[in-house]
Amino acid sequence: MVDISKDELRSMKIQLAKLQLESKLRSNLTTELDKQKQRARIAEDIAKSKSEQIENIAKQLSKYLSPQLYDSIFSGEKKAKIESEKKFLSIFFSDIVSFTSISDDMNSKSLTDMLNTYLSKMSDIALSFGGTIDKYIGDAIMIFFGDPISKGYRDDAINCVRMAIAMQKQMKEMSFEFIRKYKLTTPLKIRIGINSGECTVGNFGSDRRLDYTVVGGAVNLASRLETYSKTSGILISENTKNLIENDIKTSVAKNINVKGFDNEIKTYEVLF
Repeated sequence: MVDISKDELRSMKIQLAKLQLESKLRSNLTTELDKQKQRARIAEDIAKSKSEQIENIAKQLSKYLSPQLYDSIFSGEKKAKIESEKKFLSIFFSDIVSFTSISDDMNSKSLTDMLNTYLSKMSDIALSFGGTIDKYIGDAIMIFFGDPISKGYRDDAINCVRMAIAMQKQMKEMSFEFIRKYKLTTPLKIRIGINSGECTVGNFGSDRRLDYTVVGGAVNLASRLETYSKTSGILISENTKNLIENDIKTSVAKNINVKGFDNEIKTYEVLF
């Protein structure tokens, strides 16, 4: 039998207590680390979920904004605040001829399907030429070139007119399909007006809701040119004609009187 003194026994007890304390500390530390890892995983899952929610919301918002404006806002180049500036733009207006009477004879589902197909095709063409889609007003479309990205007055005008030509050609192709699919009695046709000039472009509205758009006499003239355009035609102003004349053929059309303009407006038909 080993004879252990009281001092040795006390020392052994102290060592044992230290070992037990160290073991408990290690156990507590491991438990705390596990808890921290668990919290980190939960935080990561929450952040991932929030990120996915934000990404989903952003995708939904992108459908309500032109791609150029969407990219400018999310890249930080443009701020959602009331501001505007003067810029030289080429402005495009189009609508479907006699659309009201055509739509009155269609059920809502067919009308919605046909109109959305038409607008989707036109939008794809607009984006392929770099146009900024301003808005849809029923069957009418407003597009402009020169903001937020511009390739220069001349190229903006040329791209705008070439886009219009592509739209007219696409419309002729779609008309046959629409007649067959929706039992239309007459083919759908569009008319287009284009003007180039200085406008005020930017955010207009209130603190609660903003609309990124263009205003001014040049915009009003483009809209009026569309109403004077022939069916399946493209009517442009003299300003636009001067910018595109070396690249796209035109013919002289009749002068028109437009409210807000003192002199008659010279107009030209785009040949295609």
